[in-house]
Amino acid sequence: MTARPDPALRPTDLRFGYGTNGFANHRLDDALAVIADLGYPGVALTLDHDHLDPFAPALARRVAAVRRRLADLGLGVVIETGARYLLDPWHKHAPTLLHDDPTRRVEFLRRAVRIGADLGAEAVSFWAGVRPERVAPAAAWDRLVAGCAAVVDAADAAGVPLGFEPEPGMLVEDIAGWRRLRAALGDPRAFGITLDIGHCRCLEPQPVPACVLDVAEHLVNVQIDDMRRGVHEHLEFGTGEIDFPPVLRALADVGYRGLVAVELPRHSHAAPAVAARSIDFLRAAATRAEAPAHAEASAHAETSAPAGVSARPARAAAPRSAPTDIPDRKAAVRM
Repeated sequence: MTARPDPALRPTDLRFGYGTNGFANHRLDDALAVIADLGYPGVALTLDHDHLDPFAPALARRVAAVRRRLADLGLGVVIETGARYLLDPWHKHAPTLLHDDPTRRVEFLRRAVRIGADLGAEAVSFWAGVRPERVAPAAAWDRLVAGCAAVVDAADAAGVPLGFEPEPGMLVEDIAGWRRLRAALGDPRAFGITLDIGHCRCLEPQPVPACVLDVAEHLVNVQIDDMRRGVHEHLEFGTGEIDFPPVLRALADVGYRGLVAVELPRHSHAAPAVAARSIDFLRAAATRAEAPAHAEASAHAETSAPAGVSARPARAAAPRSAPTDIPDRKAAVRM
């Protein structure tokens, strides 16, 4: 799981993927075909009722069919578990590991691990969830640690890396919280991190490329999107505040060879067009990241900017206090 710096890795060598949660109106077979036809070498597959439902009948047969489809299209895969209403048709994301009865969430994550193993997935990604108001922070934390321990056991047995994602507004929303959780679990080898580049801009106190360097040793999955400071809204590239060439340069510098998957879950209405624009943008940004003059200028801007401020001129954004280990804040969140 440890990332080893590879001086031969260039930004243009990065492997871009696209998330199926941005293709919610497509059949899975069709979504995979479009993603592959656009030139993406990988896909972030969100298990959901219309895209490989882990609770539907004949799961083994359907997983085998998806594995063949991925192989035929030459797509690498990571498993994402952020389906909104898969477990409860009335309440988004419920139950999480923080609810009174997290049994169905734990079972879902165990199934995700098994599916990931069967598909040859590079990682299985999951998150903490939002703390229910009636649950005290300490109790929610204990539930999270217990639930994650059960998932770690399943991942260890299956040989699948876990990428825990800090998510704005959730109990663990930042890198500091992820580190605290990993320590509480005993620093298990299988417990890596999913880093969403947009989330770094949204709330981390350090520049986005520094976030990549900070977690490089444990980085198993990357989601990429644009975002603004203090607002958790996944935006198309070029419409937020992130300067992407330095971010891609940082991923290459730490030797990251996993997928860098576009995460635009609210863009399914125009999925093929958005996916096409996204890969064109990322390829151009990767090429710019290799230009020495741009790299030097970007590095100077990042190091001279205040902590948490992008090299790109930022738009007006809400101020935010420094993160805490167990956040209990209300934020501008769209998940």
